[in-house]
Amino acid sequence: MRRYVDPVEVRRGWVGTPGEGPEQEERGQEGPEQFVWRGRLWQVRAVLAHWVETGPWWQSGAVRAVVGTDDQGVGRAPVTDLLGERELWRVEAARSRDAAGVFDLSFDWEAGSWQLVACAD
Repeated sequence: MRRYVDPVEVRRGWVGTPGEGPEQEERGQEGPEQFVWRGRLWQVRAVLAHWVETGPWWQSGAVRAVVGTDDQGVGRAPVTDLLGERELWRVEAARSRDAAGVFDLSFDWEAGSWQLVACAD
């Protein structure tokens, strides 16, 4: 997969996983339904995977202060800085009837923004 750090606009809705039938809303999940990347609209056909990642919290100054390896960060970083998360969605998407590609979309809860972070088309 090629790596990117491109902002995207995402419309969320009920999306399914491969092999789901017409009762998709009953078995589906809320996630990216469409996204605009580089001025082009992509329609999500299926969610292939969904996971949550945290940042390298173990490298923060606050953690080093807690474990005693750095006394400069004591009391400076709020606990929320240690818990930064981003939600990732690996989706199969296509533009109209074109061949589909696989995309990794990332949602940063703290910033409230979406990014395309990887693509295999």
